[in-house]
Amino acid sequence: MDTLSETADKVDQGLQNMGLDGTSVKQSLKDILNFKEYLTEQLPALTGFCIKVVLSIIVFFVGRRIISWIVNIMRKSLERANIDAGVVQFISSAGKAILYMLLIFNIAISLGVKESSVAALLGTAGVTVGLALQGGLANLAGGVLLLIFKPFVVGDYIIQDQTNGCEGTVAKIEICYTTLLSIDNKKIVVPNGTLSNSTIINVTAKENRKLEIKVGISYDADIRKAKKVIEDILKADPDTRSDNSEMVVFVDSLADSAVIIGLRVWVPTDAYWKTKWRLNQRIKEEFDANGITIPYNQMEVYVHPRK
Repeated sequence: MDTLSETADKVDQGLQNMGLDGTSVKQSLKDILNFKEYLTEQLPALTGFCIKVVLSIIVFFVGRRIISWIVNIMRKSLERANIDAGVVQFISSAGKAILYMLLIFNIAISLGVKESSVAALLGTAGVTVGLALQGGLANLAGGVLLLIFKPFVVGDYIIQDQTNGCEGTVAKIEICYTTLLSIDNKKIVVPNGTLSNSTIINVTAKENRKLEIKVGISYDADIRKAKKVIEDILKADPDTRSDNSEMVVFVDSLADSAVIIGLRVWVPTDAYWKTKWRLNQRIKEEFDANGITIPYNQMEVYVHPRK
């Protein structure tokens, strides 16, 4: 400090000898020299903090690699234990979030932040985020409920039975969201809270599904013959042969322009649509071959000449 004062005095004296007022210059010079001395004193602490920041960045990237490695090991272990794929995805996602929180907590402590301060900050942030993201917490709770009660698992085809609902094959069940793939391969992301509070139709939960088809025949056609043709088709079809006991063909209704013949038969779930399409085609072909007419809506117009 004495050196700074001496230097400033010498500058002031030189300016006075030149006939200039050096008071303001002397003060500015003192400020500059004081700032330089402050930087010199604080340089070790500043350098140490910069080193900590660089090390923290390195630790973060290394920790990210380690977290990915741990999550992969955890996922593979759960898969080897034959745990449901949805549970595996949920636990892996939750474990990843927890590990990242621990990593950030340790980095903050290494930068000099006290544990109590970090804990208080996390508590306050948790309350604030909880109030701001009530929907997110509802999705988290919904995900837990979906995994506990298992209305569906990965690979099931589900229909969300509500207004503006969606449907598709379950691809992933994560902490807050479930991912569906539609028939035309669209990716649909649904909040777990919405799913847990909706009516869910699980199309593929059972091995077999009841297939029902209705077809109209002309009032002039032989009903017994039509029923016999349909029964023969069902008995010959590869996916309906095993259901001879509960297979049924019936007259469903007498409509305005047709007699509606219905059939019900159990088919394998994974062959439901293929069987339905095949039976529709076979019924049309056999009805044509046996002279059974399938009527269609038409209008008859009679013109009466004026007298």
